[in-house]
Amino acid sequence: MTKETKMFENQLVQRTWAETKSNDSWSIFKIMGEFVNGYDHFAQIGPCVSIFGSARTKPENRYYKMATETAYLLTQESFGVITGGGPGIMEAGNKGASAGHGTSAGCNIKLEFEQDANKYIDEDKLVTFDLFFVRKIMFMKYSQGFIVFPGGFGTLDELFEALTLIQTKKIEKFPIILLDKEYWGQLFDWVKEVMLKREHNVSEADLDLYHIVDTPEEAVKIIKDFYDKYTLKPNF
Repeated sequence: MTKETKMFENQLVQRTWAETKSNDSWSIFKIMGEFVNGYDHFAQIGPCVSIFGSARTKPENRYYKMATETAYLLTQESFGVITGGGPGIMEAGNKGASAGHGTSAGCNIKLEFEQDANKYIDEDKLVTFDLFFVRKIMFMKYSQGFIVFPGGFGTLDELFEALTLIQTKKIEKFPIILLDKEYWGQLFDWVKEVMLKREHNVSEADLDLYHIVDTPEEAVKIIKDFYDKYTLKPNF
């Protein structure tokens, strides 16, 4: 490499770094815009429960049917439903809420493979986000509970972020319910045996932050019983 080439590359790196820092500053306005748009849409949404799970779940799958039933039962207890707005379990949740004539909201996300919003979301309660972290804050702020169906990495991300925020008292405690003991059992057996008993990385009280059940009726009862005791309110 010649001296001139090395100097040119150094200048290019410095210019690229300067441009990156400048873009970082301007990105704040994009982030603010996403927050404002989300707050405007969901501020008057009323009591809602978020339903999470895999986007890959097909309508013939039993989890899809359970999510639809769960959402319907929530509307009969005067709760609306918020989902990630896409297909699979998200679609099932919005479908059940729509069938129950309750609030059916969606926090959709723009993805490289273009996740389209499902057709069961109320037109005035659909927001599509570019940024995952803004979208997750909307779930935390406007949900009075999480019901988590079998899913992948995204589902785990949303689940454990909620557990962490409640554990550290950054948000008020709300019910977190996982559907299907067979699916979730081994993961939370590991939490008990390894994280708690062997490594002492969580406390015994942390195990009370979630419930694992097998039926939609059990899940909805936990939500209802919790709010028979506590006042509904946003989490921030």
